[in-house]
Amino acid sequence: MLLISWMNLSSSHGMNGVKQRKTSWQDGVLGTNCPIPPGGQLTYHMQVKNQIGTFLYFASLGMHIAVGAFGGFNIQARPVIFVPYLKPVAEFTILVSDWWKSNHKTLRQRLDSGKTLPKPAGLLINGSPCATSFTGQAGQRYLFRVSNVALTTSINFRIQCHTLQLVELEGAHTLHESYESIDLHVGQSASFLVTLHSPAKGYYIVASTRFTKPVLTATGILHYAGSTARPSLPFPIAPTYQVHWSMKQGRTIRWNLTANAARPNPQGSFHYGTISITRTVVLANSKATIGGKLRYAVNKVSHVNPATPLKLADYFNIPGVFKLNSIKPT
Repeated sequence: MLLISWMNLSSSHGMNGVKQRKTSWQDGVLGTNCPIPPGGQLTYHMQVKNQIGTFLYFASLGMHIAVGAFGGFNIQARPVIFVPYLKPVAEFTILVSDWWKSNHKTLRQRLDSGKTLPKPAGLLINGSPCATSFTGQAGQRYLFRVSNVALTTSINFRIQCHTLQLVELEGAHTLHESYESIDLHVGQSASFLVTLHSPAKGYYIVASTRFTKPVLTATGILHYAGSTARPSLPFPIAPTYQVHWSMKQGRTIRWNLTANAARPNPQGSFHYGTISITRTVVLANSKATIGGKLRYAVNKVSHVNPATPLKLADYFNIPGVFKLNSIKPT
């Protein structure tokens, strides 16, 4: 994948959820990747063998993601590998993002000053609040690849008068469950089979914020080919602030353990049950105001970007950059 830095600041892109096997320096975040200078370019080389699913790439530096530096990153199954669902006639990629009236520089300055981000001003579907559309044939089956690329906002996704059959989540096939709407939290991606079985017309595709006041909404349109009828109100309803609803829905998602399992000559160990546990680390996030600035931490340790990238320090055994086993187990 070729990336060209078009911003006036250094940039780097990460592939959210993609396993970097023996290529951790291609992870696209500061510390493993050196930033791409303005006007420069970098070709990412990585192996995605034995991986499938809906993912996303995003700018990991300078708040560039807030001005649209992101996209879909989909990995298809190899032709010889069985896919545990009926083949769709086509695929659609949907990227839901939040949007601010301030530009990325202002947002970055706000974070650097130790303040939290303000509430977003709106939601976008593929870069638009209401103009994205897709067209399909009645009676056909389509795969919708949906990613939440928002910075701060969980979303609920739904299609008017259609059922979403979940078949993949975060790079793993799932048992097939059907939903009228589904929550996707920040950075999550999922794949749904949608059969166009309703009367031929247009139907609203809706994404709305979760756990926010007020609720922000973005819409698109699913058109049936050959019909010019517009979608009709009201929008399909969805939960707004019900946290327990989202937790209960999450518990209905189950991994399909019989699909894309280990094959001959696997990379890595699949005998997890025979591996002895030597250390257990419980991770907990926290926040505190230090020196008048809001700081976040994991197990009471906050990250500071080192002058030497962590991967270089690891590869060349440079002392003093990081210390192993420094994080407390709880």
